[in-house]
Amino acid sequence: MKRRNVILTAVLLLTSLVIPAASQSQPAPSHPIVLHAAHMLDVKNARIISPAEILIEGERIAEVGTSVKHPADAEIIDLGDRTLMPGLIDAHVHLFLHPGAEDMQTIQESVPQRTITATLAARADLMAGFTAERDMGTEGAGSADTAVRNAINDSQIPGPRLRISGNAINILGGHEDAIGYNPEQHVLPNANYANNVDELISVMRQQYKEGSDFFKIYETGPDRVKDGKFSTIYQYTEPQLEAAVKEAARLGTRVGVHATGEPGTLFAAQAGVASIDHANQLGDETKRLMKEKQIFAVPTFTIFEYFADHAPTPAAAAREHEMLDLKIQDFKKQVAAGVPMAVGSDVGPFPHGTQARELALMVQYGMSPASVLQADLINGAKLLAWDGQIGELEVGYFADIIAVAGNPLEDISTVENVSFVIKGGVIYKK
Repeated sequence: MKRRNVILTAVLLLTSLVIPAASQSQPAPSHPIVLHAAHMLDVKNARIISPAEILIEGERIAEVGTSVKHPADAEIIDLGDRTLMPGLIDAHVHLFLHPGAEDMQTIQESVPQRTITATLAARADLMAGFTAERDMGTEGAGSADTAVRNAINDSQIPGPRLRISGNAINILGGHEDAIGYNPEQHVLPNANYANNVDELISVMRQQYKEGSDFFKIYETGPDRVKDGKFSTIYQYTEPQLEAAVKEAARLGTRVGVHATGEPGTLFAAQAGVASIDHANQLGDETKRLMKEKQIFAVPTFTIFEYFADHAPTPAAAAREHEMLDLKIQDFKKQVAAGVPMAVGSDVGPFPHGTQARELALMVQYGMSPASVLQADLINGAKLLAWDGQIGELEVGYFADIIAVAGNPLEDISTVENVSFVIKGGVIYKK
């Protein structure tokens, strides 16, 4: 008991040091707030409005314009020459991962320890301006993300709005099945096994019971580059994925897949998933179906760049850079074909709170700043099933607002330095 109290005291002390009072999660203030700034982003019309004011009442936006009402009891916050814009959305995060060997941390660190890591990661992402995220699998921590999401929703801890999946779903011997370990040690996978339609539906129902908002399925892996050509193994057939999509629809939710190349990406598009994450390689028919069905590609460039720049050996670095180069080439074809895009970074293996680089990389590799901002905010809201609630500065939307220096339509990198964060009417960074 004494040792337990010492540990509890240490955790509480750590929390008090890491989370200052100004960023503690709390209910929205009872008085109105008026934000004033030099500029404001109209993301739908890709224009800057100057000057800018937003009236916030409770957790929602009550008025937006060059000037708004100033109620007598309103708190006026003047942000000077900053640009107001909707809170950023990351459609592919891993709150339960941190930099280091992914396979070892999921084995060596307990679920309670990893849950503490996830709460700190959620705070870091929020303070970087990400007010909504989709957690694409706890990597072996099961439904622990349910507790993190609920604690954020109950204003117990600070963090983004979350859509969560619990563990990802995988086949025996698949992408996240502890390949390379001594089989006699029975090292657990970082995902839940499902080898056929009946098992897929059973796992999905269990995850739904445990609180998942959507389902993540591993559709491809491992990935290889040989003689300048990318290839990957598919895991589920199109009929199997279609059965999963239908079960998700029955439950009122969706399926997102890890799928890097053909034919797995085609099977996913045929089945009608909500998003194809990573999307290194998309065939012509896959691109056509994604455009027709409005299935989002989530490129996750930042993780590929990070792995290429932090490879353990020069040979590994060369392989990672070759894969990234092929990915960039195909991405340009996807943009030209009109494939719908959302923004997700795969943050976790690289430090939380730094993932706004994803927007800069998507501009660097062929999209305009306006298109990337629309992909992040408008498409991201749709993918997370919060369209009409977040992603724009509109009356009735949640007051999820950030402020940046400069014009993001001219310099997208300005979103990497967020100076003000308010989520649901609560100020977290000022």
